[in-house]
Amino acid sequence: MTFFAILFILIGANAIFMFFSLNGTSEKAGKADKASAKSSDAKIYPIDFIASKFKKAV
Repeated sequence: MTFFAILFILIGANAIFMFFSLNGTSEKAGKADKASAKSSDAKIYPIDFIASKFKKAV
């Protein structure tokens, strides 16, 4: 009986913590979208494998 009481208390606490953590994620996601819209795109440079000094290991 004691085992089930502790188990249900832990499951209830886990559900409460999950509820509050998921509420915070939707607010953080909205802030991240606004921040990413303001930032400029990063430059992507191609990798030149031919001019590389390293050779492929066999």
